[in-house]
Amino acid sequence: MINPKLSPYVPVVRWERLFEDLEGQLEAEWESERAALDSESERLRLSRVRLRDRLVAFGSPGSPEHLALAAADGSTLRGTIEAVGADFLALRVGDAPSGTALVRIDAVVSITAAEASMLRSARPEAERARAGLAERMTLGFVLRDLARRRSAVRVHALHGDVQTGTIDRVGADHLDLAVHEPGTPRRTGEVRAHRILPFTGIAWIRLEPGESPTLV
Repeated sequence: MINPKLSPYVPVVRWERLFEDLEGQLEAEWESERAALDSESERLRLSRVRLRDRLVAFGSPGSPEHLALAAADGSTLRGTIEAVGADFLALRVGDAPSGTALVRIDAVVSITAAEASMLRSARPEAERARAGLAERMTLGFVLRDLARRRSAVRVHALHGDVQTGTIDRVGADHLDLAVHEPGTPRRTGEVRAHRILPFTGIAWIRLEPGESPTLV
């Protein structure tokens, strides 16, 4: 029988266990420190992500996400994002054929999407997402094209009022609307009123089926 006090293996085994314990403690400390750094860097990264960046990610070509978008006028629009401009988004509304809504980003109250889509839209690649020329296109730019084409629209105001008609002209921060019944052409005898509508009072604009904004 080997006397443990005389065995050369006992101290070696004890030292090995001590080293293993120290290694485990150091690794745990490193993981904890790394997690803290990652968490801080993630918070810093997320602090730079804009809502527009996430909207672009939701509408990524080839895999647009189906969303439920609540607007400031109380409406809930369901569909997929076709394009995102500098201050608005074009949403292909699912409850009507070829229906498109131009929603001011400032009038978006909330966006409901699948959890996986929410996480994907906040990733670094989504933060870098850009749409080239579309990123510089403003709502006014698109509305001027609709005015040129004499497109019929439904303007949904922030306070809930809905006006139908044709956009006559578009200024820097407002539009002139010739109000008439939907489905009728813009003729003098059909126009009931002429109104100036500031962009800041508009929640979203519904285009007639078949109409599409310039950037789509």
